[in-house]
Amino acid sequence: MAKKEPTTLAMTTRVLFVCMGNICRSPIAEGIFRSLIRQAGLEEVVTVASAGTHAFHVGEAPDKRAVSVASKRGIDIAHMRARRIEDADYENFDLILAMDWDNLSLLQQQAPKKYHHKLQLLMRFASDHESATIPDPYYGGTQGFDTTYDYIQDACTGLLEVAKRRATQVAAA
Repeated sequence: MAKKEPTTLAMTTRVLFVCMGNICRSPIAEGIFRSLIRQAGLEEVVTVASAGTHAFHVGEAPDKRAVSVASKRGIDIAHMRARRIEDADYENFDLILAMDWDNLSLLQQQAPKKYHHKLQLLMRFASDHESATIPDPYYGGTQGFDTTYDYIQDACTGLLEVAKRRATQVAAA
């Protein structure tokens, strides 16, 4: 009888990006990470979404400045619509990545304790920028959106390496 070959079971990764209103930072992060996942051929094993901790903008498109900065760099986020994080998200996502300390704190208050290990700051995956958080560009000018994009791009590039490692883990049959 022939020896059975080990079966590769790609480990899925479900990532949720979270900011306050889901119209600036988290849609940019979702757009960038979707693009990186597509380029890496990981669309089958990586799921990406975004949400806000507040319901200020539910159903709205991303901020025009966010759409513009992403579009200038080849990322289309205009079709996205803001949503608020839901209780089921804490169970359904493997990584819930906040843009700043305030949103991380809100997530920690809302999430059942058994899901706290999933809550992190997105910038922990960055290698080029030393900031712990991604500044909220909403009340500033377009330059703030460029900076925000650069920080998110850096962090998402590091996050991609984590997704790649998870996708190539092998399990014995």
